[in-house]
Amino acid sequence: MAHQSELISEDILAYLKQQEEKSLLRFITCGSVDDGKSTLIGRLLWDSKMIFEDQLEALAADSKRVGTQGEEIDYALLLDGLQAEREQGITIDVAYRFFSTDKRKFIVADTPGHEQYTRNMVTGASTADVAVILVDARKGLLTQTRRHSYLVSLVGIRKVVLAINKMDLIDYDQQTYENICAEYRTFAADLGFEEIFSIPLSALKGDNIISPGGNTPWYRGPSLLHHLETVALPDNSNNKPFRMRVQWVNRPDLDFRGFCGTIASGTIHPGDSILVASSGKQSRIARIITMDGDLHEATAGQAITLTLEDEIDISRGDMLSASENIPAASDRLQAKIVWMHDKHLLPGRSYLLKMGAATTPVQIAEIIHKVNVNSLQKEPGKALELNEVGLCRLNLSSAISCDLYRDTRLTGSFILIDRLTNATVGAGMVEEVLPASDSIPWQELEVDSNTLAAIKGQRPAIIWITGRRRAGKTTLANLVQKQLHAAGRHSCLLDGDNLRRGLNADLDYTDCGLVEHIRRIGEVAKLTAEAGLIVLVATTSPYTVERKRAREISDKIDFYEIFLDSPRELCVARDDSGYYQSLEQKAPGKQSLVELNYEPPTSAELNLNGATDPHVLAEEVLRMLEGKNPTPEWII
Repeated sequence: MAHQSELISEDILAYLKQQEEKSLLRFITCGSVDDGKSTLIGRLLWDSKMIFEDQLEALAADSKRVGTQGEEIDYALLLDGLQAEREQGITIDVAYRFFSTDKRKFIVADTPGHEQYTRNMVTGASTADVAVILVDARKGLLTQTRRHSYLVSLVGIRKVVLAINKMDLIDYDQQTYENICAEYRTFAADLGFEEIFSIPLSALKGDNIISPGGNTPWYRGPSLLHHLETVALPDNSNNKPFRMRVQWVNRPDLDFRGFCGTIASGTIHPGDSILVASSGKQSRIARIITMDGDLHEATAGQAITLTLEDEIDISRGDMLSASENIPAASDRLQAKIVWMHDKHLLPGRSYLLKMGAATTPVQIAEIIHKVNVNSLQKEPGKALELNEVGLCRLNLSSAISCDLYRDTRLTGSFILIDRLTNATVGAGMVEEVLPASDSIPWQELEVDSNTLAAIKGQRPAIIWITGRRRAGKTTLANLVQKQLHAAGRHSCLLDGDNLRRGLNADLDYTDCGLVEHIRRIGEVAKLTAEAGLIVLVATTSPYTVERKRAREISDKIDFYEIFLDSPRELCVARDDSGYYQSLEQKAPGKQSLVELNYEPPTSAELNLNGATDPHVLAEEVLRMLEGKNPTPEWII
């Protein structure tokens, strides 16, 4: 590999020492499709001589085979490594590259321009200090330029380079360049950027990339590389309060207990006082341990193990902080969320929130507004679709310690995980820590559900009957309730359709309405069971995660899920509402239309064939209850 520094061949240790002492700048390139992002980075790598000899040979061959520049080198191929990227001439995934100059080291992320890959762009921008936003001089500002500028602002990047590319295709016209600069500054006025630096360039021809180009004598500023070498780095995390989330409690023997993690911000020394944010317990640092021995000081970005002078309870996911500057802790947050999954985000649905090593169930309580990332306008919305951004209110199952994202990225950001598939579905940035729910104290009741049920000579329970529309759920629930009543048991039947006429009359039949419909039924079922009753629920409840949530709401109350699996033909024959007919019209010819809007249970307590006589099925339900309870006489 050719390199500007001769030390790499003369004195490798001196070269490595020199590299270690250089500052590091992380930046991204973003913008609309075919603005020249990959070509720009490829040119930087080429001109800074950070390419291996075999890469040079492969690049020359690939340029002739799949390049877009004829016999000339296609610099974009250095970044577009996926076969699909080369075939289509676009960037799909984020490509990271390292290079260095005499003044600074760089890690650059080449991010996709297509709207459908917005989530990839956000991933690349999340760790960057500077954004290079490219604009095709022929086209000016496009929708995707505005979208990426907003997302850059959203993830906390405050320094932007407006790189107006392909100046060679407009004969290096100064007036066009200035018009684009003026239009962009007007658009970005409310995005909170501290600095917008504009450069006219040609990534293909090399104008103003490494050195000033002779084709733009009217431009008196530095080249792109010179600007990146000299731009001031953001406020160092070392100057912020100490924060470290515990990733692992190291307990190899009875004599050692260390807390491992990576410092998110601040500086720590042996003897410093620290606090466990979740419990308020304090201690002092005894040792700072690394693979290379103990340290007298550790700073942001270092992976360390801490030992303390006192034995205090600290678990994985706990936040350690400076005693004089404590992070906020709450089970209610307000956050901007970038949705990254094909299945849309639904208020009321439960996900997992992962912040560092801390994980807790979370419910999206409300979408306050969505942000139109093309116009920056706030818009109402009931759900977040793929690549959409919204300001949301979150209710966590347990309090979590965090900072605001604008103050500290690492301790103010999180991801959302689907509870069934474990897929990462969203990325969030904490905007505000809301008062904890325990500010409204939970009222303890003197008479509990078992006490109330004992008067009735029974055990409280929730029997949740689920199945497709017109499967016969209410019929089965009625028969079970009749037999319970004949046995002298006190019960209550909650029918989903009946609740639509009263408690849930304000809800529509969208996914959002269905999620809230099931949540309310779960809450009412729990309250009714706590009164000592046996509660029968008959509702479609089509989504697995909502049925799981209903089980969690029931808490200590016995919960039995019963799946009434009725054949498709039987459901269609019973339907007098036109529901299945409308499905046939939406997707003619499909044989599994019934399943389109229903997720069958995989671990129900009882699976029943809906084609069987419902009286026989009711007997099966009662036999199951007898077998599940050590004292079946409490049920029947």
